Amino acid sequence: MVSTRDVIIRTNRLDAAKAFYQDVMGFELFEQTERLLGFETGSFRLFVEAGSAQGAVFDFVVDDIDDAKARLLELGCGVEEENPSVPRLYLRDPFGLVFNITDRDGLD
Repeated sequence: MVSTRDVIIRTNRLDAAKAFYQDVMGFELFEQTERLLGFETGSFRLFVEAGSAQGAVFDFVVDDIDDAKARLLELGCGVEEENPSVPRLYLRDPFGLVFNITDRDGLD
């Protein structure tokens, strides 16, 4: 498992988030869709997604998502959200950190 540079947050106020992160914080907007904004911050990329607010979600890449999911569940993680069509698998570790795992093959 290796981290990416991506951090994801959600809000139902995309227009306000765009104004704040672009105009106030000065981050470069490099991606924009109806439901997603992507900002380059320097050390990491911040993605703001439409949806119910939540804390920051870190992103990790694994060689085999099914194997990683099974192993992490055995070790005390819990599934927060799973949507294979995105693909998305948000897990919460035993210490409260929510993170996303992505299959390395899905990045191609």
